[in-house]
Amino acid sequence: MTDIFKTVLFPIDQSRETREAADVVTNVVKKYSSRLVLLSVVEEPPPDAPSADDPMVSPEVVAKLLENAQSLFSGQGIKSEILERRGKPAFTICDVADEIGADLIIMGCRGLGLTEEGADDSVTTRVINLSPCPVLIVP
Repeated sequence: MTDIFKTVLFPIDQSRETREAADVVTNVVKKYSSRLVLLSVVEEPPPDAPSADDPMVSPEVVAKLLENAQSLFSGQGIKSEILERRGKPAFTICDVADEIGADLIIMGCRGLGLTEEGADDSVTTRVINLSPCPVLIVP
């Protein structure tokens, strides 16, 4: 039963919750010898949004975020693959999970676009509802 989580998808952003979830990812991936896929989703601005480029999500920032996460895991002896996608985070995370045949998605309970309106509209909640596989939420 050690191959229960063959492929683990870890969507990352710049939140503290993502950093905290990394420890759980490390434990799960080591315990089950899982393939680890790191995903960063750059949210497309709505068509009517002002075209000011948000420096928080520039391609360079995203590339650096993924690179840093990859080296964090490689420091733990874990090889990981990185994917960068554009789109609506929850839908994109679930699409990628389906595409790579993920057995588990691990994510922080906040971050990834949690809005002020509350958790009902959070990316985490949407992923739980749409995911093709189990989702482990790290509080």
